[in-house]
Amino acid sequence: MKKYIYGLLVAIAVGSYSPAFAQKPAYDMMVDGVKVIVQPSGNDIVVIQTVIKGGVQNYPAAKAGIESMAMSALTECGSLKHDKNSFKNALEKISASVYGYTNKNYATVTLNCIKTDFDTAWPLYVEAITMPKFDAKEFDRIKQDAITQLKSEEGQPDVAIDKFADKVAFAGRSYATDPSGTVPSLTALTALGTKAYYQSILTKSRMTIVVVADMERADIEAKVKAMLTGIKQGAPFELKKDFFRVYKNTFSSEGRELATNYVEGVTSGPAPGTPDYDAFNVAMRIFADKHFLDIRTNNGLSYAPSAWFSSGATSVARFSVSTTQPDKYIAVFDKLVDRIKNEGFRKDEVADMKVTYLTSFYYKNETNNAQASSIASNEALHNNWRRSLTLVNDVKKLTPDQVSDAFRKYIGNIVWVYQGDTKKVNPLLFTNGTLKKGDNAVSH
Repeated sequence: MKKYIYGLLVAIAVGSYSPAFAQKPAYDMMVDGVKVIVQPSGNDIVVIQTVIKGGVQNYPAAKAGIESMAMSALTECGSLKHDKNSFKNALEKISASVYGYTNKNYATVTLNCIKTDFDTAWPLYVEAITMPKFDAKEFDRIKQDAITQLKSEEGQPDVAIDKFADKVAFAGRSYATDPSGTVPSLTALTALGTKAYYQSILTKSRMTIVVVADMERADIEAKVKAMLTGIKQGAPFELKKDFFRVYKNTFSSEGRELATNYVEGVTSGPAPGTPDYDAFNVAMRIFADKHFLDIRTNNGLSYAPSAWFSSGATSVARFSVSTTQPDKYIAVFDKLVDRIKNEGFRKDEVADMKVTYLTSFYYKNETNNAQASSIASNEALHNNWRRSLTLVNDVKKLTPDQVSDAFRKYIGNIVWVYQGDTKKVNPLLFTNGTLKKGDNAVSH
């Protein structure tokens, strides 16, 4: 019966995805040195994402936030043809949107519009990318907004513990850099300097363009070719993938006056494009459920314990909890990890999670924008955009042994950080580690 339900749910997942992703075959082409990936949508929505690779690898820590500010400035500071208000008004008339975004791995500039309005929206999109104004007054306005947001986040414990974990775990690596910046780094930014930075990363060698729409190939090629006119080729670029190895358990703390205490752990994870990636992804999803059950339901130690696989150029597994009893938390955590390492995951657990994962993935990717984001992410991180289309088959092939072995391989020593009442935590309980072992099982 379970096998029947599993097959049925996967079929439903694939079926819900097929109208969007299998209307016509997806393809890619090179246009003036830039890969353009096209997914026919089967609907009247056009989504285009221009990806600029590099993220925090593009700038030093002292310039943290410069790429985020540049992406905001593309649409918030006007272009050489339109000031901010006329640019936004032109988009609003056709209910279209153009916006920029960045994370630790890459930036994207997105166009979303109705197909009948594409010829009106496209020139505005091209303006935003190729001729942004970086008006000084408008830049100062959005910079102040960003600084205000950062100051607001300082008072949010969930955000603060994440940033503290990044700072400690990734010390000396580019991944320690917060792409949203810091108050000092943002304060030092100028419109002129940020514009110069944007021009330095706007190169064909860093770009990928994703199109999710029903458009003729020749039309796409002609429009992209025209947009790329004047954009320099740039030096060859490849996103550097950095394996995160933890040689011993560590514990770092900050005393803060909080209603509860916050704990977060960071450990190894497989890099995108490696054989263990899908198996570990499934393993961490099963672990997240078990972690929640043991920490909240069975022991009442936290309202919202979390565990997840954070994938990127530096991929890691993370565990987070807010609790008044941190010492009891680590005892339960260690016992859970030890049990899974000894026993592995059950066959039914793996089968159920594969269904849940695939159903969730395809459900989330029903929109053109989500499909474009999935393709962009897979191309930037895995160097394989077609993974968005083959994931169902890749995950279905996973065995319980592969999933269990991936968990054993990467979950070893952990970087633990803590914010709250330091008198309520015993660091030794966190540094002793699981299975009484000090070596991470990963060998790279």
